[in-house]
Amino acid sequence: MACARNSFPFPKKKKKRHNKWRQSRGPSRRSSSRRSRRRPSSLLPSSRGSRPTTRGAGAAAMSAAATPPVQAPRKWEGLVDEALERDVLGACLDQAPERRRVREAFKDVQLSIDHCLFKGQYSGIGTKESYERNSRGVEIFSKCWFPENHRMKAIVCLCHGYGDTCTFFLDGVARKIASAGYGVFALDYPGFGLSEGLHGYIPSFDTLVDDVAEHFAKVKGNPEHSGLPSFLFGQSMGGAVALKVHFKQPNEWNGAILVAPMCKIADDVVPPWPVRQVLIFMAKLLPKEKLVPQKDLAELAFKEKKKQEQCSFNVIAYKDKPRLRTALEMLNTTQEIERCLEEVSLPMIILHGEADLVTDPAVSKALYEKAKSQDKKLCLYKGAYHAVLEGEPDDTIFQALNDLISWLDQHSTKDEGSS
Repeated sequence: MACARNSFPFPKKKKKRHNKWRQSRGPSRRSSSRRSRRRPSSLLPSSRGSRPTTRGAGAAAMSAAATPPVQAPRKWEGLVDEALERDVLGACLDQAPERRRVREAFKDVQLSIDHCLFKGQYSGIGTKESYERNSRGVEIFSKCWFPENHRMKAIVCLCHGYGDTCTFFLDGVARKIASAGYGVFALDYPGFGLSEGLHGYIPSFDTLVDDVAEHFAKVKGNPEHSGLPSFLFGQSMGGAVALKVHFKQPNEWNGAILVAPMCKIADDVVPPWPVRQVLIFMAKLLPKEKLVPQKDLAELAFKEKKKQEQCSFNVIAYKDKPRLRTALEMLNTTQEIERCLEEVSLPMIILHGEADLVTDPAVSKALYEKAKSQDKKLCLYKGAYHAVLEGEPDDTIFQALNDLISWLDQHSTKDEGSS
């Protein structure tokens, strides 16, 4: 069923804009008002907001001497004192201990911003944060949100997007879903947020997926959750993670919620074969280097200017140039998923903004049409950008949240009745 209504990282390109890979001379499909939203020229988008660029150790001293002090975002004025501002802006977030320290120092400031996801008052919601070493010895940060006064209806396992963390905007999303009676469980991937690993580095997407599947297996194996339906929730790159978990475990999930999923690259974004061979070669030599050109995508992802500026409060998000190996892994992953759309067999709901320039809505339409699942629903939001759950007007955000909660209610009840 599809319903139309009035989240990388591979943004599609306007037809009239010259880009690094190719130039198309056909007329733009977008209206003139949409042409003012400049499309990035990179393979990967940056995460939301901006922070000082960090480089390899060999260039660190030169960078420090040559780069002027970074100015605090204008929206911090009046909310962040000068000492905290200097501390946060001067921090090197390459490793987890510093990211954890910065997040702890900035946590109260984040909760004070004027965003609808943080202003919601939900009583009876418990939360728990924890660190645990996985089977590879990597210390993983996880968080859960749950109803305190009654048994949860189902388990929702949340996969965040590229560069993100489960402790900022997704915290507000998780609280809203938990208020409807669900247990929401999330982790920061290795190298992102508060988990161990070099910031923004994905040496192997398959290993990342294995880490996610291992963590969620522990959640589902908890005796307190016995018999509960379980659902995957993936946003943007997290949509690719969720789909690959499904491919690994095709019969272990009751459904999936996919928000602007990164599951296929637009044809005019894929680099030509020679350029890709150079990327592969360079990734072998300098896998951790930040050499992939990119532009900040907050303007493209967030429709409301105020919410776009609030991205700067997500101080532990990865906002630098994509690392070479990360870019290659994401490119390979999306091409793999594109070839496997027909293998998607679980019930699902896909939510996507019709005006998304970060991941093409045609991507979600292709998934909806090709997936062999008979229980599927596509919700397109007229005029909405990429960050449907964070960057739209409040009424659109809550419409999308209500749509996915309604879908969860229908499928949780269905699974309870059939068990």
